[in-house]
Amino acid sequence: MGATRMKKIKRYLLNLVLPVFYYGAVTGILTAAIVTLYKWCAMHVIEFSMDAYAYLREHLYWLAAIVPALFGVAVLLYLVYKKWPNLRGGGIPTSVGILRGLITFKWLRNLLGGFVLSMCSFLLGVPLGNEGPSVQMGTAIGAATLAPMRKNQKAWGRYAMTGGACVGFATATGAPICGIIFAIEEAHERISPIILLVATVSVVFGKITSDLLSPLLGVSTSLFTPMSLETMGLGSVWIPVVVGLIVGVFAVLYLSYHKLIRRIVNKTLGKIKSFYKIFAVLLLTLALGLVSTNFISTGHGLIEELLDGNVALYMIIIALFVRATMTLFANSSGVTGGIFLPTLAIGASIAAILGEVLMMLGLGQEYYSFVLVLGITACIASMMKMPITAIVFAVEALSCYNNILHVIVVVAIAFAITEIFRVKSINDKVLENHVEEQSAGKTRKVLEGFVTVQNDAFAIGKQVRDILWPSNLFVLSITRNPDAEAEVDEHGGKTLHAGDVLHVRYATYNQPTTNAEIMAIVGEQEIAVQETSVV
Repeated sequence: MGATRMKKIKRYLLNLVLPVFYYGAVTGILTAAIVTLYKWCAMHVIEFSMDAYAYLREHLYWLAAIVPALFGVAVLLYLVYKKWPNLRGGGIPTSVGILRGLITFKWLRNLLGGFVLSMCSFLLGVPLGNEGPSVQMGTAIGAATLAPMRKNQKAWGRYAMTGGACVGFATATGAPICGIIFAIEEAHERISPIILLVATVSVVFGKITSDLLSPLLGVSTSLFTPMSLETMGLGSVWIPVVVGLIVGVFAVLYLSYHKLIRRIVNKTLGKIKSFYKIFAVLLLTLALGLVSTNFISTGHGLIEELLDGNVALYMIIIALFVRATMTLFANSSGVTGGIFLPTLAIGASIAAILGEVLMMLGLGQEYYSFVLVLGITACIASMMKMPITAIVFAVEALSCYNNILHVIVVVAIAFAITEIFRVKSINDKVLENHVEEQSAGKTRKVLEGFVTVQNDAFAIGKQVRDILWPSNLFVLSITRNPDAEAEVDEHGGKTLHAGDVLHVRYATYNQPTTNAEIMAIVGEQEIAVQETSVV
């Protein structure tokens, strides 16, 4: 009995604990180091871009050289996106697709491409952010840790990539707990002990690395300047109710607007080469930047100015419409960059307008920053449909630790409105388009068959619910090995043992690739499946 117990403990350590800490630590350290360097580069590139726009306003004759240069950049981007489509658009939807097994990619290409192409966007002032490329680079680094490993370790790939994505998000936003929540709320949309463990270990090592490197490079570990918000009493609960209603309704309109712009870009203008659309984005960005920097770049500067109350009401209204249109147009056209921070800028603009109106109606000046913070929080909950992340982000990044009740109220109302109207998050809509583009012209097969869990397979000792199976794979039944100790825990999760026979059904566009993923989980074997009409 003692020997059997020791064998189980050894297998648990070798098959779960040690891989989690190895992949979590390596991925966390590497991702945080590279993303911190990326933030340093982005900071200087954005500063140079803002200085260049200020100079250009005083020396308009340079436009004669800059416009042809933008034409050349558009040609280059068009050729890059045509050859490597995964580098297009926001990094978070692409990464989520990769983590869910919906999209395939090459890690080195995405790492270098995301870094260089987003820097190009920052230099030109395109209203896209750095958090998307940070998540995509973290995903790529997670995949890189698997490159030298043996075949029986490949099943750890999506776990390591999840850890990298979480660290990328946490380092970019300065919100480590949000980075962990990202794994279960956005990346995989489910709670799993293994996913949580990998995400936590990765973020811990990433946080330590970021805190050590950031001071050396002069990079802030916080997304926004720390604020001092007053504690609001129960008598002010009506404020988050109003903010939640306004932002929630706007989120429905904004997500419908995104659908309209994507239809215009992809269908109405579908016959026009994407090169012209990219050039139009760059040209419009240049024109808007000559008017005001509030209309371009990531939106971080605009949010800071709004929090300081330094933007006139008419400028906020104009910036809201211009930034909403340009961010969606740039993303739909495929220009590399994130949409998380630009979307927060839109939420902050809505809240700033509401704050100005409330002050005109007699609300005190001291409530203005509080309304802005609630607006940003409601924006995450409604436009991105990440309510848990929104609550944690409000505490971590927006200093709302003394006003938890108000945060919960604004998140609940804003999220409920988008649920009532059944709108999908902006990330889900972008992901759907990525998947459609990748599967265009391919034949989808629905296959069914049996696989056996081999000795020393990745699946041994893990519950079915905790394994990241290939996308659209269902385990229909398990035939137990008579010699194994079959167990079903109190929550219904079935622990797998060597010799268990799994009846599986899955849909795929690439059968050899999916079979390879299955074998990485259950062990090498001949997989006999047949096509079925059942979905």
